[in-house]
Amino acid sequence: MPNSRTDITSPPDLKRKSGTGPIRLQQPIYRDTIPPCNHACPAGENIQAWLSLAQEQRFEEAWRTLVRDNPLPGVHGRVCYHPCETRCNRTHVDDAVSIHAVERFLGDLAVERDWKPAPQAQPSGKRVLVVGSGPSGLSAAWHLAMMGHEVEIFEAGPMAGGMMRLGIPAYRLPREVLDAEIKTIQDIGVTIRLDYKVEDVPQAKQDGNFDAVFMAIGAHLAKKVDIPARDAGRILDAVSYLASVEAGDSPKLGRRVAIYGGGNTAMDAARTAKRMGAEEAMIIYRRDREHMPAHDFEAQEAEEEGIKINWLRTIRQIDSTEFQVEVMEVDENGRPQPTGEFETLKADSLVLALGQNVDTSILDSIPGVELGWDGVVEVGPNMMTGATGIFAGGDMVPSERTVTIATGHGKKAARHINAWLQSKEYSKTSPEPSVDFDALHLWYHADAQKRVQTELPAGQRNTDFREVTAGLSEEEAIFESSRCYSCGNCFECDGCFGACPESAIIKLGKDLRYKIDYERCTGCEACFLQCPCHAMEMVDIGSVV
Repeated sequence: MPNSRTDITSPPDLKRKSGTGPIRLQQPIYRDTIPPCNHACPAGENIQAWLSLAQEQRFEEAWRTLVRDNPLPGVHGRVCYHPCETRCNRTHVDDAVSIHAVERFLGDLAVERDWKPAPQAQPSGKRVLVVGSGPSGLSAAWHLAMMGHEVEIFEAGPMAGGMMRLGIPAYRLPREVLDAEIKTIQDIGVTIRLDYKVEDVPQAKQDGNFDAVFMAIGAHLAKKVDIPARDAGRILDAVSYLASVEAGDSPKLGRRVAIYGGGNTAMDAARTAKRMGAEEAMIIYRRDREHMPAHDFEAQEAEEEGIKINWLRTIRQIDSTEFQVEVMEVDENGRPQPTGEFETLKADSLVLALGQNVDTSILDSIPGVELGWDGVVEVGPNMMTGATGIFAGGDMVPSERTVTIATGHGKKAARHINAWLQSKEYSKTSPEPSVDFDALHLWYHADAQKRVQTELPAGQRNTDFREVTAGLSEEEAIFESSRCYSCGNCFECDGCFGACPESAIIKLGKDLRYKIDYERCTGCEACFLQCPCHAMEMVDIGSVV
């Protein structure tokens, strides 16, 4: 039998995609590629891997795989806006896999069963200061500690969690969940020092004998707006209002409350006001629903709870409890334009939810740190500021401000800090291209509809801060995990093994996958064409050694 890799003497006109036997020009290989869900995850989770383990009821292994990238699965399973699901290839068939719901299940199960993370690396002898205990700071601390570094978090407030605690109401994120996952981070040796505001970063670095600093200060300062007011009632910002409710010191807003803004914070402020006793809570927003920054389900849930949203309205003047608003219209670019038509709305108080800024006064003490035009810190590719050994991430650097993006920043910063402490550079391995739906070879179309999380009836939500959305049962979590197509990665379905007419596919055992006997392989493509998840490629002979 001729050597299939070297004895190819076919003339040029026979060079086609495939041939069989001695004239074949291509042969199959197994090649893992990054699935679209992983590619879309801001925290860089290996989603497909832990879904596969959850499907097999290997829940603790699934959790351990998950927290290698994200130490807050119970939190993210509730508050992440799951861009992974938007990219899920299953949407071309029915509904995306409910990734966030399975993540929440694993996070809650870990707390219930008191799972502990695997032992971290040997102590490095290096100390790192993290300023801020929000998602970015907690993530960085977790990863740095797992790398063997001694980590301390300095938190200006009385409780850890940053904007997760101060900006996300308990009906979305129960505090016992947040506290339990913070405790897990402390259990691996991270020290959190509360009520300790850092005023001078270089001095704190020197006094604590720290080798590096990661600044992860959240956006706690509300953006202001100049509204003419003759005799304005109570006006406060949404961040301060939500923080005061969290602290048990909620201000009296009166019977009717207006919230000015169209983001998720505006929805949370309105829903919180209703829970705190307001008879009426309304949102005033200058764009329409299509162009609001809030996610649509947030607006939908607010409306279900009796919140009235006044779309295409902007406040022009306030006179005591009367608000003069101008009707707007959206132009072809999605920008609101005035119409000259006015209305009057009535409210006892106004909550401003127009976005937040970071308090950058801390940067005055750090020579070399520069701010961009938008007021955030300029950092290099390794997330280091202009000051040697001082890094920044989360809300402090240019990016979309979400819990998951901040968590990803923390992991990225930890890897760069770890490398810098060793006088090295961290270089991320470039992933294989993502596998899109058209690349799959789905020879099965099971009727497997997405498991829906139940919710409290709207009429029962406004009386307290109980969690609105329930989690999945164990049976539902297993079922939902099994809906994953395993795009781009072999899941040992034995399809290639059964399809090969030459018995060239050799099974290596559970979790070991297969190998190909190229002396038997004729290049017929049967294995490649049936592989449902596109974990195989046909490549030119000679490209595989």
